[in-house]
Amino acid sequence: MDAHSTPRRISIFDTTLRDGEQAPGNAMRPDQKVDLALRIAGLGVDCVEAGFPASSPSDFEATRLISQEMTGTRFATFSRTTRRDVEVAVEAGGTANHEVQMVATGSRIHLEHKRGISREAAVLEVTDTVAFARSLGVEHISVGIEDASRGDDDLLRTLTESAVEAGATCIILADTTGCHTPDEYGTLIGKIRAWAPAPIRVSTHCHNDFGLSLANALAGLHAGADEVQVTLGGVGERAGNTPLEELAALLAYKTDHLGMYTDIELPAMYSAYNALRAVIKLDEPRNKPIFGKYAFGTAAGIHQQGMLSNPETYEFVEPARFGRQRSMLIARHSGRAVLRHLLGQLGVEADAELLNELYRVHIAERVGSDCEDLDVVRDRLAAELVGRELVPDGLALSR
Repeated sequence: MDAHSTPRRISIFDTTLRDGEQAPGNAMRPDQKVDLALRIAGLGVDCVEAGFPASSPSDFEATRLISQEMTGTRFATFSRTTRRDVEVAVEAGGTANHEVQMVATGSRIHLEHKRGISREAAVLEVTDTVAFARSLGVEHISVGIEDASRGDDDLLRTLTESAVEAGATCIILADTTGCHTPDEYGTLIGKIRAWAPAPIRVSTHCHNDFGLSLANALAGLHAGADEVQVTLGGVGERAGNTPLEELAALLAYKTDHLGMYTDIELPAMYSAYNALRAVIKLDEPRNKPIFGKYAFGTAAGIHQQGMLSNPETYEFVEPARFGRQRSMLIARHSGRAVLRHLLGQLGVEADAELLNELYRVHIAERVGSDCEDLDVVRDRLAAELVGRELVPDGLALSR
């Protein structure tokens, strides 16, 4: 970014309660959705997608409750490109502060094998439904082009320009199957940006089938997108969606380099994620960025040696910024440096013979892959060294 330019603010659209819920095992009750919606809104997102009101009584009720509780943050609903779906969405959520999102058919394979309709019919249903939503008094109307990453330019351009002419305020480009690479997705967004210039909002919706959802979203932002659709923890169909926490962390650390930022409250994300995990009974991942159990933990001796001197040696992303804590764990790959550290806390200056013996017993001959917190090992060391009269009795209990 040019030193004299101002970073641009990126809009965040959270679809945890809709796309996130669509994944197997992620069903949520309306009252749970309300609680999570308010937590997510509290993070500073611009819009929270409540659900698909026409799909079930549960989604209708969740939308109704969220529309009543959420007054500051915009909420969205999902609809097919039919008047009835939009009518139901408005019945559930009204028009105030409500973004009606409808899905357009964006590829030949979906036209032929999913919908069984012509291109002309696909365009006509978009223009008719957008105009209908506008007639109901809806101000925020977004058209999500499904499977846009496999659509041809002629169809995508016609859908985009027709939707905008009918009154759409946002175009969403869905990499529905997660098949795009960053250069491909960036090129796609660049085309849509040219066909739908500001003030029309352009939004990304990337799936993670190749592990590229974040990279693709970033490429989309570089190409002119204004908004990213995300989910907490990246939950969603198949391999999931662009993770909110990863995007927010990246833009927080790389604001100057990327020329972009968000208003997301970084320390509050982990609590909201754990609330989601509790609802959908999601196991805690070990190595997931930002939210993983050991995302800020290490058991490797060479890393521990450096981090005991200065955490920056192996830690670029700081745990405290995300409401997390750094952890050093004892495992088979730990080294003597961490033992010296623990013995120093106990006031013991170990000679080579004692250090090697403790290393053999407490690290080298460990069975299995379980890790232990430093405090646990330190207390065990203290108890052992009490018997050798190397530390005073009761020290383990006092710490």
